[in-house]
Amino acid sequence: MTTAAQVFQALGDATRRDMMERLTDTALSVSALAAPYDMTLTAVGQHLAILEAAGLIKTEKIGRVRSCAINPAGLEVLEQWARARRPLWQRRLDRLGDMLDEDDA
Repeated sequence: MTTAAQVFQALGDATRRDMMERLTDTALSVSALAAPYDMTLTAVGQHLAILEAAGLIKTEKIGRVRSCAINPAGLEVLEQWARARRPLWQRRLDRLGDMLDEDDA
């Protein structure tokens, strides 16, 4: 099972975040995904391996072409992490708003 720490570590790199953005609308072949980056296919493959290990993408080989797509289940980990922390931050922001309202009075 993927942990939030794995997901955050995978998304901690700007190139991997950009790859995720590019995969948002459609699946892409590894070569199409690699095209805008000034790195070897091996380096792109390493980035993809990290994203796949974190459960954020799925890869599939059809013939000689390996394609990549977002794995929605991987994003669930982030959603659950944020949902668990939302009440605490809502209370804190409500208190801040109350303090700011007091200063205006």
